[in-house]
Amino acid sequence: MILPQEFSTYTSALFGKDRWQRYLQAFEQMPATSIRLNPWKLPSEPVFEQITPVPWCREAYWLNNRPNFTLDPLFHSGVYYVQEAGSLFLDQVLRQHVTSPVLALDLCAAPGGKSTLMRAALPQGSVLVCNEPDRRRANILLENMLKQGHPDVLVTHNYAQDFAKTNWVFDVILTDVPCSGEGLFRRDESAVKEWSLANVHYCQKRQRQILTDIWPCLRPGGLLIYSTCTYNTHENEENVRFVMEELGAEILPAFTKPEWQITGSLLKDWAQPVYRFIPGITQSEGLFMAVLRKKGTPLAHTFLPTSARRHAQAHPLIHLLSDGIAKPEQKGKEQIPSAAQALSLDFPADTYPRVELTLMQAQRYLHRESFALPNDTPKGFVVVTYKQQPLGFMKNLGDRANNLYPKNWAIRSL
Repeated sequence: MILPQEFSTYTSALFGKDRWQRYLQAFEQMPATSIRLNPWKLPSEPVFEQITPVPWCREAYWLNNRPNFTLDPLFHSGVYYVQEAGSLFLDQVLRQHVTSPVLALDLCAAPGGKSTLMRAALPQGSVLVCNEPDRRRANILLENMLKQGHPDVLVTHNYAQDFAKTNWVFDVILTDVPCSGEGLFRRDESAVKEWSLANVHYCQKRQRQILTDIWPCLRPGGLLIYSTCTYNTHENEENVRFVMEELGAEILPAFTKPEWQITGSLLKDWAQPVYRFIPGITQSEGLFMAVLRKKGTPLAHTFLPTSARRHAQAHPLIHLLSDGIAKPEQKGKEQIPSAAQALSLDFPADTYPRVELTLMQAQRYLHRESFALPNDTPKGFVVVTYKQQPLGFMKNLGDRANNLYPKNWAIRSL
């Protein structure tokens, strides 16, 4: 792969000779595949064989081989999420710094990897609002969060400045901001083609605007986690310094071990704790993360999941895509159960009959094919499962069963 000359000149100087050579050698290696299991949907038997734990995240593993996830029904049922190992460091940060229930916001959440991790890492009783400004990507986020199944997750489609107008104050805000994408070069050649120094500076300006817009929504003493998938200091250390000096924050350390090979700041005049994941150094794609706390006296707060839902439902500026409560769809006089109901953790297992599918049947179901169910299957709505994990609904008519899997979730090809 031919890297942009401006990128190579700047980044090689930033990394130093040894790190730069190891980074270049990483392009000749197959990127590692990592997944994180959903702690609320753990099956009775192992999902994968030959796995290696990712040490900075619970229930996360590197796989020896990359399977075809699209054809695995357990992936679609929310049993696990395919997630870059560097981003899994968020688990370590949250478990270290968040020890009581919080109201949390993932501001730029699509496709949902960090949101699914946040919901698993936050203390019981927490409420997570995961938001995506781009509508198309927001629909992808919605699908992934519904498949995870946790009821205390709200999905919204808003810009940062919208939240500032709602009087909504959060205890934890994750800003995984849009960036120049240098950390994706090994996996995505389009990121290489789109890179330019001008775009780096554009992203830096945009990131500061996002941080400024959302800052009023973080309570005093609240936690801001800032991350990018890029290496340069313009989008990273310089923006962290901006938050500290212009917005009023102090930086916090996160626990690491030397054997994890996580790189700190590469600036000689920077002594603050930040965390870089560099291919060839760490078993990961590129990532930067910093943990900041808003200055000021912490506010006493009490909230319930119901109050968070009411706030989102009532405020005209909040575009609420899901309030965490899976509902049936009304079609004429009939209520059609939704796939989100079957996948929800708070949906009683005995509400509808269940039918276990074979792997081939489950794949056909995810492809939205209709087929007959066993003769002893009751007529009406039934939940279809694979390895006891719900996938969605079918309506059994006797000689055949209608497939009710959502069209926009269906896999395109078998």
